[in-house]
Amino acid sequence: MNWTNRVFPTVEKLHKQWRQYSWTHFGHDVRAGINVAMLDLPQSMAYAMIAGLPIHYGIRTSIIGSLISPLLASSRFIVIGPTNATAVLLFSGFLSLGIPEEQRLILLPTLVLMVSAITIFGALLRFDLIVQYISRSVISGYVTAAAFLIIIKQTSHVLGIPAGETKTFWDTLAHVIRCCPQAQLGTLLFSVSTISIYFLLKKFWKHAPNFALSIVLSSAFYWIISKQGFQLPMLPNPGSINWQSHLPNLDLSVIEQLAPMAIAIALLSLVESSSISKSLAAQSGDTVDISQQMMSIGLACGVGSIASAMPMSGSPTRSALNYESGARSPVSSLISGLTILILFLLFGSAVQWIPKATLASLIICVGLSLIRWSSIKVFLNVSKSDAATFLLTFLSGLLFPLDLAIYLGVGLSVALFLRKVSVPKLEEIDFNERGELVGKQSSEHSAISIVHVEGDLFFGSTDVFLDRVRDIVQTPNLKVIILRMLNAHHIDATASLAICNLVNFARKKSRDVILSGVRDDMKRHLEKSGLTDLLGESNIYYYTPENVTLSTKNALLRAKEITGDESSDVILMVKKKEQRED
Repeated sequence: MNWTNRVFPTVEKLHKQWRQYSWTHFGHDVRAGINVAMLDLPQSMAYAMIAGLPIHYGIRTSIIGSLISPLLASSRFIVIGPTNATAVLLFSGFLSLGIPEEQRLILLPTLVLMVSAITIFGALLRFDLIVQYISRSVISGYVTAAAFLIIIKQTSHVLGIPAGETKTFWDTLAHVIRCCPQAQLGTLLFSVSTISIYFLLKKFWKHAPNFALSIVLSSAFYWIISKQGFQLPMLPNPGSINWQSHLPNLDLSVIEQLAPMAIAIALLSLVESSSISKSLAAQSGDTVDISQQMMSIGLACGVGSIASAMPMSGSPTRSALNYESGARSPVSSLISGLTILILFLLFGSAVQWIPKATLASLIICVGLSLIRWSSIKVFLNVSKSDAATFLLTFLSGLLFPLDLAIYLGVGLSVALFLRKVSVPKLEEIDFNERGELVGKQSSEHSAISIVHVEGDLFFGSTDVFLDRVRDIVQTPNLKVIILRMLNAHHIDATASLAICNLVNFARKKSRDVILSGVRDDMKRHLEKSGLTDLLGESNIYYYTPENVTLSTKNALLRAKEITGDESSDVILMVKKKEQRED
């Protein structure tokens, strides 16, 4: 494999498939790319509006994301560009920092470059692995709070009232209520008509580019009624747009100011992109490397920082459309980017004929589609931990800036996970007359105790494990305790030291400790921590794949040798459903 294939995996994939890539495949990619572009162009303008930026920032971001990300993409379906989640977080973050609107355009390249650096750095360190510890209730809570914020922020355009520089949902809601007496009935009726057009198209023409068609029909409707003297604020004329780009400012104080928002956006992008990538890979039978996908987003953001683009992520809606349209390769993303560029160059001047109320009304429709009531019901009813995580993320997203909601939700999700894995569940059982494992009524007169250790034995669980086993060590008449380590995983230095402390504690109580089912990876930990020397090789029995019961049998023989009584009672501490070794 040469350096090009290592740096650009998509080139390698296309090279392997090139002999099978036909004009038919190219036709599928062209069709998919055009379909995505018809959705991407109006959506990109909407997302820029959500972020509080000029609409051409969204268009620029979509073009760059579609053209650059395929160079490193792992998924053939993922479409990189501006998204609802990143746009809302960008807007909320700037507001929470109190940065004036004109200053945001100057700081945006620095923020996007920081997101790029964090994403690439995270990909190299495999930060994608943390996604498995983040509950979906966190994402649902964030997206629902973001949807409420999206809707309330566009209400000013829908009602024809002044927009306020409010930072949170509740502040914005209070502003809208105060300004309601200034609402324009004509603007409200026009906005309702736009929303009606969108939902009618969605109901009767599901597979059409309804977002773009709604803009065209609503704008045409406004052109007709404007002849009667009805006037609305319009989007700016692209000819008057200042396309000047700002280079990133690497001043340390600026980086420090933007760091919390950049981390939150990068984390959200990781979760959002990995979710849609895995979903489409499962449906198509493909495999996807999330770390590689992070690299593609990082590269696109890096290029975007030079061109003053918005932060990027994997778009759930456009990626799903790309898959449903039959895309065969990342070429479809390239086609989409080129199509957006051509459409804007040819028809960009038509943007000035779109009322702001039209785009705001359709953004509200997008916000409503993000609220998944069925999923919310599941999170609230299935478990207390999911309900707590969802409510904390959702309510903090309404009360505080959204980046804080992300941190709180992820923090609680990880804390609940650690709490679950750090509490060992042990149940005492014994052998009956037929040699079957049954519940043990009492262990007060048992000379040998076997403790089954299952799950991750790391720094978060060692304290509880040590306390529980110390209680067992102090059982009257106990002489030997056997730790069955076959299903103990991820043992770290803290756990190794905890077992050393346990051995010393047991010996002070005139008890011996024996290890059974020790695997090769655990053997290295025992040797490096000095536990092998402390116990002695005669008290360690290693796992043998050919006979999974052998280590425990030998450990029992050793325990009976120590007790000097082959008739000693034997108890087994084990989770009831775990009986794989014996």
